[in-house]
Amino acid sequence: MRKMISTLVRSGLAGAALLAASGAALAQTAWVLPSAYPPANYHVENLMQFAKDVETASGGKLKITVHPSASLFKAPDIKRAVQTGQAQAGEVLISLHENENPVFGIDVVPFLATSFDASRKLYAASKPAIEKALDAQGLKLLYAAPWPPQGIFTKKDVNSTADLKGLKWRAYNVGTSRIADLVGAQPVTVQAAELPQALATGVIDGLMTSSATGVDSKIWESLTHYYDTQAWIPKNVIFVNKAAFAGLDPAVQKAVTDAAAAAETRGWALGAEKTSAYMETLKKNGMKVLEPSADLKKGLADVGAKLTEDWLKKAGADGAAILDAYKKM
Repeated sequence: MRKMISTLVRSGLAGAALLAASGAALAQTAWVLPSAYPPANYHVENLMQFAKDVETASGGKLKITVHPSASLFKAPDIKRAVQTGQAQAGEVLISLHENENPVFGIDVVPFLATSFDASRKLYAASKPAIEKALDAQGLKLLYAAPWPPQGIFTKKDVNSTADLKGLKWRAYNVGTSRIADLVGAQPVTVQAAELPQALATGVIDGLMTSSATGVDSKIWESLTHYYDTQAWIPKNVIFVNKAAFAGLDPAVQKAVTDAAAAAETRGWALGAEKTSAYMETLKKNGMKVLEPSADLKKGLADVGAKLTEDWLKKAGADGAAILDAYKKM
């Protein structure tokens, strides 16, 4: 009899443990977070750390799985996927969506903010407007992180903007398309995940992008020159579906926002830290890393002035208020 009771007790304890484990599993919320960039890119590494921090701080109640390399959704589709609940969170280059709202494109207005310090101030000035615009679309801004400054990649000498005429110019947002128009280049839409193939097949032979993207795409296999124009410092933003966030316990919500704040601080530090390393990688792989000539600087400044004027016309009073706040910082 005692043996039978002991067996029943052990069975009962095992069953209770199984039920507890099952309950814990059911209590865990699982999110997916798509990104367009490769796993070795520092933005994705930062996302991975963010996801890890959330899981730790929430005691395992929220698990976020990052899907890099546009494996879940292509870059232009990520934002819509989060809005519609196909993904709970996502990372995008915010300027991809400038057509929806001009405030999403302020960080790619050429020569408006050309250092990390200036870019951080521009972000602070524009953040309330960006948050408001995302909120109206059912999204909550979590954090933003910068890319290195943008330069020009070609396979020929570029001494003035006239030398850009006729190039098959990679365009990925409104600003880069307008630059092509203004310098007489041919804009070709190519997103980050498609860039290596576009370079290898000659679909493009000129572009303005960061040294980070240049390294990610092994750009030296197709192009030869890099001009460090520091035209602008674009940002990725990470956001969450508002309904998905609202469905979390308050403690888990805090875990997400705390981890996001840490990721933003880390992301800005990484952007500055990685820039010099990327430049060295370009040089080691045979790229000519050059300072722009005075003529090229002047031509690009003229382009920048025109694009600032264009942006202000679209952004109206809200845009003027952002620029006024930025200039006072």
